[in-house]
Amino acid sequence: QAQLEETGGGLVPSGGSLRLSCAVSGITLDMHAIGWFRQAPAKQRETLSCIATDGTTAYTDAVKDRFTISTDGAKKTVYLQMNNLKPEDTARYFCAAIRRLRTVRLGCPTVPSFDYWGQGTQVTVST
Repeated sequence: QAQLEETGGGLVPSGGSLRLSCAVSGITLDMHAIGWFRQAPAKQRETLSCIATDGTTAYTDAVKDRFTISTDGAKKTVYLQMNNLKPEDTARYFCAAIRRLRTVRLGCPTVPSFDYWGQGTQVTVST
């Protein structure tokens, strides 16, 4: 049974940094691509970044110069390093896995394409 657990959220001042972790179990990172998403109240879930089994990464324009996705295969964990956080980054952050996606060279898959989701972790950026 696939499980994903996000940790690392919290309250941070504007301009600060956080590193989110997505620990996976029941699936393998060499067979699944992982994406990071966020959802603010009354807004749609937004794709932020993804990393594929071939190591390619993709980012949405809103975060590409501030966020970095990476993987530690030995720990079965995918990270999202977030720098220069802004109040508009306040949201609940989720990771998700999609089967059999070798590359994200052309961008991340759509939100409904992902097969397994975590429960999320809250990030709040104060002014």
